[in-house]
Amino acid sequence: MKIKILFEDKNVLVIDKPAGIMVHPDGKNKTKTICDWLLLNYPSIKNVGEPFIVERTGGKKEKIPRPGIVHRLDKETSGVLLVAKNQKSFLSLKEQFQNHRVKKTYRAFVYGYVSDPKASLATGKRGVINVPIGRSQKDIRAYTAGRGAREPLKDAITEYIILNKFTDTKIADKKDEVNHQYTYIEAYPKTGRTHQIRVHMRYINHPIVSDPIYRGNKEMVLGMKRLALHASSVSFSLLSGVVMFVESPLPTDFKEVIKKYIELK
Repeated sequence: MKIKILFEDKNVLVIDKPAGIMVHPDGKNKTKTICDWLLLNYPSIKNVGEPFIVERTGGKKEKIPRPGIVHRLDKETSGVLLVAKNQKSFLSLKEQFQNHRVKKTYRAFVYGYVSDPKASLATGKRGVINVPIGRSQKDIRAYTAGRGAREPLKDAITEYIILNKFTDTKIADKKDEVNHQYTYIEAYPKTGRTHQIRVHMRYINHPIVSDPIYRGNKEMVLGMKRLALHASSVSFSLLSGVVMFVESPLPTDFKEVIKKYIELK
């Protein structure tokens, strides 16, 4: 497993997670995870952090080790991932996440043309999705925003801007035009709910391209063979108080879409 290191000091590690790799085990699959790579290359962080608690059938709870992991990315999401190398750093980063002082930015391709957000003094030109999220009542893997979500609901806020609108082909039939329209967005989750950006984009009827759970009956398109979501940057404070900004370059599949459909418009 080849993992690119974006930043490292004695307390913190920021890596560039490839798509297709789970951050930590789920107790079911035996595939290699980011945690396996961390333990191999940084064995001293074995006891750093807190385990992930999974509730099994019958109410039995299982502890899944997460050495140094402060937050997670979905398996098919690529990009920046923060790792604590000691407990002091872990607690500091955990506190920053809890108080929304870690700023994350994502890039995504979504189905359809997203309406241009209305400018306001509070948000500028950013769109705002402020809808609580809870478990889906229909799919154990999924979450839902607003009506239909299972209690307890958790507050969730996602802001976004539109980077570009494009089509993947020249449309002769205007009735079919909507099926070939896409929007390239940058998203800023203000809270850290599971699947938050994916659920919120589905809520406004613009699910992320090739999303295996939330795209509904839409096809996998644009040559994206995985969820078209990339964690492009993160901002956080070191133990020294210095604010760090770390950026992940766009992965090859994102670059190919941009080159083929956006740059050549």
